[in-house]
Amino acid sequence: MEKIEHIGIAVKNISEANKIYETLLGSAPYKSEKVASEGVQTSFFRTGESKIELLEATNPESPIAKFIEKRGEGIHHIAFAVSDIEAEIQRLKKEGFKLLNDVPKKGADNKLVAFLHPKSCNGVLIELCQEIENK
Repeated sequence: MEKIEHIGIAVKNISEANKIYETLLGSAPYKSEKVASEGVQTSFFRTGESKIELLEATNPESPIAKFIEKRGEGIHHIAFAVSDIEAEIQRLKKEGFKLLNDVPKKGADNKLVAFLHPKSCNGVLIELCQEIENK
């Protein structure tokens, strides 16, 4: 793993959360994006070499809606940048980690993503991210 790529924060209202993080970080989000497959609206902020991703549910069945219902707003996941997501998935499976995705899928911010089950990581949802190369 190369670095912490971003920290995902579940929010009830992304417009209100954007205002809070704009004030906190001193800059506006550099990108907002809807990910229909995950039922989520995102906003991304840069902070040094890492990012903050705000996540608002777009439907009541989305993982973010269920997370907020169960735990409230707050840190949802930590994402790590990887250079070869498929090799990293295989390595982690061999090490005994439980994955939520055996195959990477398209995520927000031009990334391929896969998630490790929180039960494998002391209660923390871990996301693996690989930049999609534009050819």
